[in-house]
Amino acid sequence: MTLACEGLSVALATPFTPSGEVDLPAFRRLVRFVGQGGADVLVVLGSTGEAATILDEERDALISACLEEAGGRPVVVGTGHNATRQAAALTRRAQQLGAQGALVVTPYYNKPTPDGLVAHFAAVAEAAPGLPLVAYNVPGRTGLNLTPTALGRLWENPQVVAVKESSGNLRQMEEIARTLPEGKVLLCGDDDLTLPAIAAGASGLVSVMGNLIPGETKAFVEAARRGDYGEARQWQARLLPLIEALFVESNPIPLKAGLVLLDLGHDLLRLPLTSPQASTRAKVAAGLALALQREVCA
Repeated sequence: MTLACEGLSVALATPFTPSGEVDLPAFRRLVRFVGQGGADVLVVLGSTGEAATILDEERDALISACLEEAGGRPVVVGTGHNATRQAAALTRRAQQLGAQGALVVTPYYNKPTPDGLVAHFAAVAEAAPGLPLVAYNVPGRTGLNLTPTALGRLWENPQVVAVKESSGNLRQMEEIARTLPEGKVLLCGDDDLTLPAIAAGASGLVSVMGNLIPGETKAFVEAARRGDYGEARQWQARLLPLIEALFVESNPIPLKAGLVLLDLGHDLLRLPLTSPQASTRAKVAAGLALALQREVCA
């Protein structure tokens, strides 16, 4: 039960056609672009991929397309759900299709206790024996924070090999890093905390901006990982305007504006998310221009 998930993971967007269907050709193009840009791991059907509004019958096609275009890179599939049986079924299916790992968000809405979290992940692991699981903590979306104490109990499950920490709480990340068991991996889930999180002990980043600038994001992550903080700070200064632009509206709304600018897809989302505002498009274009050090036309 190993998963090479250090370095740069990119949480892939899901492009849609003007009629609202999944745009598989555009998705394949995005996967190739991100992979060729240097991503180490590809994450499909996460929050950035609008998994909450992807129909069950659409999931297989996205997972299979990602696997086919991955070029040998590990593919991790978002299989989280607030219903444990559904999360287990989605994880089992991802394993059957050939995924190398599953990203399992803590159950939202239900507000489980630590005992419930442990039982939830145990059931998911049992449904897909041997498949590495990445626990996903994003309290801003789930309403539940996976505390370091609760995470310590999840680490006892051998299939839980990593955590994507997206609480935005650097002190919490420091505590997770301090108590990290041997063989387990801490991943930063917030682009804006890449440098301090890696300095504190994270082994990589699960990135949104990597959809648009995978090469630059990879260089930033690797500079931080090798302890070249001078270069990493230069990258942070260069990329921060884009990072800020990508979160002025709910992710992935601004990201979809960036896909248009790079001819990687339309800026369409599924309700209840709506298309980017004009001001958002302008901010994303300006951030991209700075990151790429070339003009980007909005």
